[in-house]
Amino acid sequence: MTGQEAGQARVEIDTTKPHPARMYDYLLGGKNNFAADRETAEQVLRSWGTARSAARENRAFLGRAVRYLVAEAGIRQFLDIGTGLPSANNVHEVAQGEAPSCRILYVDNDPIVLAHARALLTSSPQGKTAYIHADLRAPEKILKDRATTQTLDFSQPVALMLVAILHFLPDSDDPQGIIATLLDALPSGSYLVASHVTPEHDPEGVGGLERTYQAAGVPTQSRTADEFTDLAFAGLAVVDPGVVLVSDWRPDSDSPRPLATEVNWYGGVGRKA
Repeated sequence: MTGQEAGQARVEIDTTKPHPARMYDYLLGGKNNFAADRETAEQVLRSWGTARSAARENRAFLGRAVRYLVAEAGIRQFLDIGTGLPSANNVHEVAQGEAPSCRILYVDNDPIVLAHARALLTSSPQGKTAYIHADLRAPEKILKDRATTQTLDFSQPVALMLVAILHFLPDSDDPQGIIATLLDALPSGSYLVASHVTPEHDPEGVGGLERTYQAAGVPTQSRTADEFTDLAFAGLAVVDPGVVLVSDWRPDSDSPRPLATEVNWYGGVGRKA
């Protein structure tokens, strides 16, 4: 790691409080989580029994969206905020698998993600990856960070990845203003990829998730398809097939897909004119 990253690595990990990145890791079958994360995630599963499969569908959506952006839209730069713990098909692995010259900046506010950042920095020789410890609620800090400016060229299109993070920003955090700040910094031809949990198809199960997270000190707000679309994609040209269940966004095969009540997660891709 660089000196800057080594300094960041001293951020203390609080294992007594659950964190969204570690709970997501647990739902995906990962091992980088603690008792508080597992206990909270298990409470979620008692309410929303298909949360594990929903998390896997969301992760698969991420991979398909990245492949589309590189192979079809010609994107070579990614700003991935709310990265989460290293898992299968990380953004740089998918992107550089299509075009080795891709450059990726990862951002997360969980110190354990920082501790595992080396796994996110295994770039191809032609491209580059970097990681900063920062919070989506401070978009200006992310944009001005030296690692950001050294990794991304803001005169060229960038894909902003806000996957499975916006539902952790209640309206009181002004998520619309945060997204606008980030998109304003990106040039024409840039893209936004976002996904969001919805209460529409299983209000009782997803409502239980919200209550469980909130009781554990994790702000959470699920949104309908219209609310999510207005929040994330206002002013953008939404790529076909639009804002749909993550399992229905450009699936790799015609095999049967899970029911809406099992997924409860919307995703979409929008282009900045």
